[in-house]
Amino acid sequence: MFIILVYDVNQKRVGKVLKKCRQYLHWVQNSVLEGEISDTNLKKLKMELERIIRKDEDSVIFYNLRTTKYSSREIIGLEKGSQENII
Repeated sequence: MFIILVYDVNQKRVGKVLKKCRQYLHWVQNSVLEGEISDTNLKKLKMELERIIRKDEDSVIFYNLRTTKYSSREIIGLEKGSQENII
């Protein structure tokens, strides 16, 4: 499945949340990640994020697109995230 993840967390936890999310998804821009992920890895990511965030202060939103067949992506301006793998 294809996931778009958007987060708004306290500045103290931003680095930890981003680092954890980048283990599973591609960073697109500030507080936004996307990518293909299995059901198992999605559940794992959610559990790991629940240990990092504070539910009374922070927010993480998952947009679940079962298929990207009917979706498109357009960027205007600077592309902040990169889909390339760094070796």
